[in-house]
Amino acid sequence: MKKEHIIQLLNGGHVSIPRLLLNHYATVGLHEEDCFFLIKLHGFIEHGNSFPTPEELASEMTYTPQTCMDKIQQLMQKGVLTIDEHRDEEKGYYSEAYSLLPLWERIFTKLEQQEAESKAEKNAQNEESLYTLFEREFARPLSPIECETLAMWIDGDKHEPELIKAALKESVLAGKLNFRYIDRILFEWKRNNIQTIDQARAYGEKFRKRQYEKKTPSSKSENTTNTSAPIYNWLGK
Repeated sequence: MKKEHIIQLLNGGHVSIPRLLLNHYATVGLHEEDCFFLIKLHGFIEHGNSFPTPEELASEMTYTPQTCMDKIQQLMQKGVLTIDEHRDEEKGYYSEAYSLLPLWERIFTKLEQQEAESKAEKNAQNEESLYTLFEREFARPLSPIECETLAMWIDGDKHEPELIKAALKESVLAGKLNFRYIDRILFEWKRNNIQTIDQARAYGEKFRKRQYEKKTPSSKSENTTNTSAPIYNWLGK
């Protein structure tokens, strides 16, 4: 085969293979032969033939036309392929076309389900870790009411676990280790739209500075030196 002929074939066009299908066909119950058949079908659709016949499909595969027909029926039964009917208003007739929309919907639904399960597992781990941390700081088991309050912060108020840990550290620094004080901190942060650890740190430092300035009135005495407000790294490692 001449080089010019090869270049001509390469320039004849390409088929984009959806990575979504390659990476997740097994998660929706498909096998390798299903995946490849759908890729071939997708290629026909991309090149303007949205309803290839079993003979056309077989001409580019090792399958017979009957096998192609059987494969199409199997994929339709699996709920990843449909045949849609379209009406041409100008010409006044109906046409049929294969649709891979059910396949994409199945994959997206599965991915959303996996993401939700992963998030639930992570939340469960965070919740367990919070209970352990609180019991260590309080040096005792939490009471049923305290456990319920902690669960409410997580599930009801939707406080991030890291912010709850930060509020606990703030209460330890303030010497007010009780749930009412921690709840007040979380309430203030939510009211002031504090959503990250950095924002919480900045807000805590600003709050302590104000408290320090209230307790330390300024003096013009020559013997009095200016003292800067103590800044606690209450989120430091």
